[in-house]
Amino acid sequence: MRAIDQLNHWMTTTGRCSGDPIEIVSHFCTSLVEAGIPLWRVNIGQRFANPLLIAWGVVWTPDGTNVYDVTHARMLTDSYVGSSFEYVFENQKPLHKSLRNLDPQKDHASYLEFAADGGTDYYATFLQYGDGSQHGCTFATRAEEGFAPEHLSMIEAARSGLSSAMEPITMRKSTRSLLRTYLGAGPAEAVWSGSIQRGERTTLEAIIIFSDLRGFTSFSETQSEQEVFEALDGYFEVVVQAVEKNGGEVLKFMGDGVLSILPIAEANDFARRCRDAANAAEQILADLSTLNQSRKEAGKSELAIGIGLHAGAVSYGNIGSQSRLDFTVLGRAVNLASRIESLTKTLETSVLATASVANHAPELFRQRGKHKVPGVSDPIEVFALTNAPNVG
Repeated sequence: MRAIDQLNHWMTTTGRCSGDPIEIVSHFCTSLVEAGIPLWRVNIGQRFANPLLIAWGVVWTPDGTNVYDVTHARMLTDSYVGSSFEYVFENQKPLHKSLRNLDPQKDHASYLEFAADGGTDYYATFLQYGDGSQHGCTFATRAEEGFAPEHLSMIEAARSGLSSAMEPITMRKSTRSLLRTYLGAGPAEAVWSGSIQRGERTTLEAIIIFSDLRGFTSFSETQSEQEVFEALDGYFEVVVQAVEKNGGEVLKFMGDGVLSILPIAEANDFARRCRDAANAAEQILADLSTLNQSRKEAGKSELAIGIGLHAGAVSYGNIGSQSRLDFTVLGRAVNLASRIESLTKTLETSVLATASVANHAPELFRQRGKHKVPGVSDPIEVFALTNAPNVG
């Protein structure tokens, strides 16, 4: 077992400090192969503490090593139910299974796939971390004789070293993924690096996109809680996908409102980002139309939104007390984008922009005159997105 002792030493020293899951798993597997274990395919699965992603992992084969993610939706499918991962977690013990003479009616699809690809034997076990969480790992071979008892003993003996190397990576990935999920990519990195502390802020130029559902208050009063949440999830998904597809970031969900920005890195990038914002607005309306068609077919009411576009400076940072902080976005530009959105209902159109956006993409907008908006002394000239439908 000297080879395993050396492997565990590498994992608890070099591996633990590397921060590279591909390097760690590759070294782990090649070391086991050199120790005489006939590995063909290894999957090191790691559980996430995240409401969107439930797991991630690394798959090793002699041809290469790859990283993958697993969503909560996938965990509810047959890919997990009845799998080796479910077995080891539910039974709290390893699984050793021959891939010969499988029963297509009883055995999990993954076993059948491995067998069809030449697999002969399979072993699944789990890693135990300091916070009590458990993470699965599986090993498959194409060797005619399968795994011998000494092979499985070496795998078990190497688990502690692998756990030591993978645990800090998994903890960091979980924390960073949570920050991205709740704050967005840019702010998440700032918070992670500690560059934004209480009372500090970061200011940048950006195109602001503010969208809001029409009639949401009355909708909430007449629909069940489940229907309200379902409608919001569908609407938020439409907005987030369109904004991110066009290079923007969703910074804040405020009730039924969504605040997004398209950061402007350089002055000569202004016009392109204005067009990106217009494209995002068009995409939101197109995808909302598709969502509404599905809602209509299901006998549900359709959703209507208004979108305001404005360019200016935004500031974001942590505010709150000594024991509780909130990450928020502030600035006159943000307030104006919200006020412009509120005009969409008055002017019976879906998308309105200020001159700060429309003047940089004149072919995409048409004038709708000057209008008073709350909190601003002088009337604001607004422009409707040409391809946006008029609404009552």
